Amino acid sequence: MHQQLLVFAGSTRQQSFNRKLAHAAAAIAREAGARVTTLELSDFDIPMYNADLEAQGTPADVLRLKQVLHDHPAWIICSPEYNGSYTALLKNTIDWASSPVQGHPDWQDGTRSFRGKVVGMLSASPGALGGLRSQSHLAPLLINLECWLAPRAFALGGAGTAFDDSGTLVQPAHRDRVRAVVEQVLWAAERLQPAVG
Repeated sequence: MHQQLLVFAGSTRQQSFNRKLAHAAAAIAREAGARVTTLELSDFDIPMYNADLEAQGTPADVLRLKQVLHDHPAWIICSPEYNGSYTALLKNTIDWASSPVQGHPDWQDGTRSFRGKVVGMLSASPGALGGLRSQSHLAPLLINLECWLAPRAFALGGAGTAFDDSGTLVQPAHRDRVRAVVEQVLWAAERLQPAVG
């Protein structure tokens, strides 16, 4: 199993539980034999989406993001929950990445970066539901963009005490739940888009 897996969180906050969960998931995926890219949205200079701004030229970092998304057949998204839904950052990122670039040989098809990707959803929250409501809103958005959504997902409640100082999940049961999502995503991606070579 040598699928290329992209892991990212819909947060740029330094002490974000979802960034911690993304790094924990990446480590678990590497143990499973995946080639993992951990993406930090803070590494991309992406403004709030505005069609007038886009008409002046799609930002270079949006094109770079589109390429990174396209290059990975399997994704894990760790989605924080704000007001019962996913973050504005995550929505803005998806809106830019799915917007067609007029006249561009690769990106005039807006869903090219999303179509056929196998996506697993994770979330973390201090509360009991673990960000589950953000997943319920994110799922139809991803399906609309023609992603394959893994049936398994995991919402980590009580995230304030779920990680040790190194960012590892403390409870074996939590690690097992994350591993189950990762393994299902890798399993499906291998069958839908076999790795070349």
